[in-house]
Order: sequence, then structure tokens, then C-alpha cells
Amino acid sequence: MTDLMKWFDTRRSPMDLIERLFEGETGPSAIRVEEMVDGNTLVVRAELPGIDPEKDVDVTVADGVLTIKGERQEKKEQKDKDSYRSEFRYGSFIRRLPLPSGVQQGDVTASYKDGVLEVRAPLPDKGQAETSSKIPITRG
Repeated sequence: MTDLMKWFDTRRSPMDLIERLFEGETGPSAIRVEEMVDGNTLVVRAELPGIDPEKDVDVTVADGVLTIKGERQEKKEQKDKDSYRSEFRYGSFIRRLPLPSGVQQGDVTASYKDGVLEVRAPLPDKGQAETSSKIPITRG
């Protein structure tokens, strides 16, 4: 798949394309992800270093879309007798990824270790995949 085809991947939502156009994949609020299939499970890994996943991150599944949303707040202070220095790094982030058809939201799990959020979604059996059926046309 060429880079151009990845940019216009039809599985991506229009909002994802707009976010990528204005923010870019490496913008300050971007979340970098890896998507892979491990056996019959879709695995999404997201880089989220320096956050508390219990307080700062929400992972939801709705309408066939996985959403990773959160806020980062990092504070570093240096106090001396005659000076004070503070560096803040904060901001909210969101990433939406389409899930394959038939993924059950109740089966999706998430874990966090060493700055990486891992979301696992069991894929439906190919036999359970949605099938198409011909719709009869009647003359009126």
C-alpha cells in the first residue's frame, strides 16, 4: 500500500482525516499507534508515556470505532532562594480507529505497561461475518 493510499484509507473516519491534515501524525496531541492482528485478535498499541491510565485515559468502543481519549499533565519545578522555574507540559489527546465489522464491544480489553496502552479486540470468525443477501425488486 502506497503512502497516498494509507492517507486516504477508507476505514478512517472523515474526522481522522481532518485531524491528520491540520495536526499531523506528529502534532503535540497526536497519539502514535501500532495496529496488528495476533491470531484472531486485533491488537492496538498506543504510546502514552508519563500518564496515569486510571485517571488520565478513557478507552471506549461505540458504533464500530475505538476511541482513546485523555489528558496529559506533567509539571517540573525548581525552587531556589532567589529564583523559581517551572516547566509545564499538558494537553488533551484523542485518537479514533475503526474496528472490523462484528467486533463485540464487551469483548474488548485494555492494559497499560511501561508507557504503552494495549487494546485487544477479538475478531469474529469469518463464518460469523456479515453476509450479503440479494434484495428482490418488485415492479409497481
